[in-house]
Amino acid sequence: MNILLVNKFLYPNGGSETYIFKLGEYLMSQGHQVQYFGMEHEGRCVGNRVNAYTSDMDFHGGSKLSKLTYPIKTIYSTEARKKIRLVLDDFQPDVVHLNNFNYQLTPSIILEVKKYEKDTKRKVKIVFTAHDYQLVCPNHMMNNPNTHENCEKCGTGKFLNCTKGKCIHGSTAKSAIGTLEATYWKIRKTYRYIDTIICCSEFLKTKMDLNPLFQTKTVALHNFIERPEDKMVEKKDYVLYFGRFSEEKGIGTLIQVCKELPDVNFIFAGTGPLEEQLAGIANIKNVGFQKGEALETLIREARFSIYPSEWYENCPFSVMESQMYGTPVIGARIGGIPELIEENKTGLLYESGNKDELKSKIKQLWENEELAKQYHENCKNIRYDSIQEYVTKLMKYYK
Repeated sequence: MNILLVNKFLYPNGGSETYIFKLGEYLMSQGHQVQYFGMEHEGRCVGNRVNAYTSDMDFHGGSKLSKLTYPIKTIYSTEARKKIRLVLDDFQPDVVHLNNFNYQLTPSIILEVKKYEKDTKRKVKIVFTAHDYQLVCPNHMMNNPNTHENCEKCGTGKFLNCTKGKCIHGSTAKSAIGTLEATYWKIRKTYRYIDTIICCSEFLKTKMDLNPLFQTKTVALHNFIERPEDKMVEKKDYVLYFGRFSEEKGIGTLIQVCKELPDVNFIFAGTGPLEEQLAGIANIKNVGFQKGEALETLIREARFSIYPSEWYENCPFSVMESQMYGTPVIGARIGGIPELIEENKTGLLYESGNKDELKSKIKQLWENEELAKQYHENCKNIRYDSIQEYVTKLMKYYK
């Protein structure tokens, strides 16, 4: 089977890229032909046979002329249509698997896939993995960055709410462009051409289903994760948070709790806009951004970890990874997080944003070492889909 993986970034940039690289690698190991389409970039590490990519769009840089043309290009890209057609004609894919494509590649590529079908009389399955809420929310998070409140006003297609709320970077102009982009593709009904929408959590599926067009297309399929090698480690006396230090991640609430629990040792691993707020708190050790073996050791040795998010998380890899390394999680009851934690077995849940309840849960697990050990043992029995199991399920939608 020929499978074209489409993602705006073709270099390591986040979870979506990790997903497509591992997926593509496994598909090729199973005898499938895989190529990639997206933007050109100096860090690009995958590609296609005809070397056809769109120009790199850096919204935070570029020339004055390019910045003037960006608003138009984020809505519709003639270049993306021309370039993906070169790949389609050469590769002749059976499946076009879309990932993050809005703004840089634009949904215009979907129209070109349909035109290719018509011109060649070949059926091409279009599958889309939703890594966020982009198709129902122009700022992709269903969270207003100005008020930090979760919001579903655009979910049914009333995208003008994005402009009213200045939901994209707090800017009226950028939010208006986001509104135009979403409205344009709604009017053109382009998303009806997508055959299947893979949602990485049941929660994400419910939000995508706010749009009646998607209700017959969505399926929930949790992300895959490989079970790591079991290692004998000695748990140490600290609680771990690893991830981005930002408001929507619940860091503000967690910091308040840390201050009220001076006898509990916390390690924070990451970086972000709220990093300065960690300074001067005696029981918080900020070790900065960690990855690889260093991060693995931090997770394995933690008594437990905390995932205090206050926005609609989808399927946070951090929660899955923590439990895979045998570390229970105290997680906020929001988004897809409760789908990953078996309460009172592999961790605890609390009302998102509720400082007092979070404090109580931390004390409960910190002061009862035997309970934490039992949760640690329970984590060893957790089963998430391996990539082999995930692809077996995915093939049903490819075919």
